[in-house]
Amino acid sequence: EKEEKHKTFVEKYEKQIKHFGMLRRWDDSQKYLSDNPHLVCEETANYLVIMCIDLEVEEKHALMEQVAHQTIVMQFILELSKSLKVDPRGCFRQFFAKIKTADQQYQDAFNDELESFKERVRGRAKIRIEKALKEYEEEERQKRLGPGGLDPVEVYETLPPEMQKCFDDKDIQMLQDAITKMDPTEAKYHMKRCIDSGLWVPNAQADEEGDKDKEEKHV
Repeated sequence: EKEEKHKTFVEKYEKQIKHFGMLRRWDDSQKYLSDNPHLVCEETANYLVIMCIDLEVEEKHALMEQVAHQTIVMQFILELSKSLKVDPRGCFRQFFAKIKTADQQYQDAFNDELESFKERVRGRAKIRIEKALKEYEEEERQKRLGPGGLDPVEVYETLPPEMQKCFDDKDIQMLQDAITKMDPTEAKYHMKRCIDSGLWVPNAQADEEGDKDKEEKHV
């Protein structure tokens, strides 16, 4: 129900919330909330938090810091309304009066909360980027998997250097020579992994020659 309320609110007022997020001066913020008192609520604060994380993920750091300031403005208004036990729409003017004429202690509390909030946003953005990167890498890995479900990149990295060189040079004869010089059990183990990962396709050369024969017969 809470999620539904948030979604409906955002759909209706997204443009206005974004506008508030971009304001800089105390007076502009106060006037905008006076004209749009419905914005003084939890839903606006939640949307601004998500907006900050999105901006940080997009590496728009200066914009994130701007919106972060407005997020803390909204959070401080909501906190004030809780302590005064009044509707936040009825006390936002008190917040602006307080912050504009505030003693150093109140200003410091605001700035401290703003700085720690920005750190939290950076942390959340970093986690989101890492998660997206892992998902992308896993998707790419799944695309690479060979017929036996192994990743050719991972298999290649575990091969002895002499076998790696054969694949680098695409030299089948060199590969056959390298295999004959190896311990049979080890050679079998590596070749099976090469086949299961699609790094080595058995009879690929024979198939190619067969295709050439067919083409010649057609001619």
